[in-house]
Amino acid sequence: MTGASGAPYAVRLLRVLCASGRTVHLTISPSGAHVLREETGIAPAQSSSRFDPAVFGALGPGRVVYHHHADFTAGIASGSFPTAGMVVCPCSMSTLASIASGMTTNLIARAADVHLKERRRLILVPRETPLSLIHLENMASVTRAGAVVLPAMPGWYHHPTALDDLVDFVVARILDQLGIGNELIRRWGYGAPPGEADQTG
Repeated sequence: MTGASGAPYAVRLLRVLCASGRTVHLTISPSGAHVLREETGIAPAQSSSRFDPAVFGALGPGRVVYHHHADFTAGIASGSFPTAGMVVCPCSMSTLASIASGMTTNLIARAADVHLKERRRLILVPRETPLSLIHLENMASVTRAGAVVLPAMPGWYHHPTALDDLVDFVVARILDQLGIGNELIRRWGYGAPPGEADQTG
């Protein structure tokens, strides 16, 4: 998690991954922790390498392994540590710029660099508007390097009725990129969810 607005996306993603039984390696930048507190009321302690995932509430059967943002001894800092992919959610423009330029000044940027060099799935979820030419060029750069830029832009064709529906739209698309099946949203072309009348005609 980094310092862009959009912490609810990250919290929901973490909960869904844990509910599916995954082990999640989590790191949060100082700015990310500040935004997390402002937008969700969740206040992780950033002063030490220890962190209690219970601040996120019930996380299901999965497991969260926390790494301090300055801990380059963490497994995820090495290409020899196997992962199924990495998501930077939300992804600040500062973090995007670091990844695009190969500047690994914290664990988040280093882990992202590892995923690019190892040709593993790297998903960046920016939440910024409007976008400058520098932002757009950085997005193009990371895309050429193999990352997926997945902006937090919820759709409307699933007929959202609450904010949670908009959050779930973006989280569902992230999970799709990770190859994790989910039923968080009504899919285009699949008609109505179970229990609802099919309005597709």
